[in-house]
Amino acid sequence: MRGGLATCVVGFALLALVRQEWAQAAVEGPPRVDSQALQALDIPAQDLAQALERFSRATGMAVLVDRELTRGRRSVGIKGRYSAREGLSGLLAGSGLMARYARSDAFTLQVPPATPVPPLQGAGARRAARLNSSYASALQQAVERSLCRSSLTRPGRFRALLQLWIGADGAVQHSRLVSSTGDLQRDEALVLGLAATRVERPAPSSLRQPLTLLLIPDTTGKRMDCKEWEGASGV
Repeated sequence: MRGGLATCVVGFALLALVRQEWAQAAVEGPPRVDSQALQALDIPAQDLAQALERFSRATGMAVLVDRELTRGRRSVGIKGRYSAREGLSGLLAGSGLMARYARSDAFTLQVPPATPVPPLQGAGARRAARLNSSYASALQQAVERSLCRSSLTRPGRFRALLQLWIGADGAVQHSRLVSSTGDLQRDEALVLGLAATRVERPAPSSLRQPLTLLLIPDTTGKRMDCKEWEGASGV
């Protein structure tokens, strides 16, 4: 019990220290880190907590994150020249988390909020059902088009459970890989592919987010024809 209490006290002390640093920096003047300047980042896919530590060291961005929030989550790899914000956005793709900035060079993480849906009855409920059904078809086409761009993520070959948050413009804003495909390389390709997905239809107001997608193997033995989608490869 004493060991657990000591660990708890250390955790609170660290949290207070980080908050104090943020507060002191805010008083002393403008941030020392330009979050818009391009810089070379090379952070391989790994546990999210470790990736964030490496990102913080590389960019100078201050991060305050509850370890329980990052537990069991992985990051995708990023390599290239990015601004700190672009790099962080790529790092968080598929984690189910989003950044909340306390300042331009300091952030914490949170789960994107779910969209509540008011209960509908009668004609309103029937109209909402038709819109949702139509949107579901557009979403399926967009996801299939995205997955067909890589032989790793071609639909019908693996099982995965995902959650998507889609913006008003149809673009995937956040995603979370709830269950792995069993192949870390495929997981990363899947997350990166979905990050570039755009649904060519506005989401109905009755749609609750996040959307949950279940990708399952094709048990019929029939290969999906991905050639109809522009950009398909490896088929």
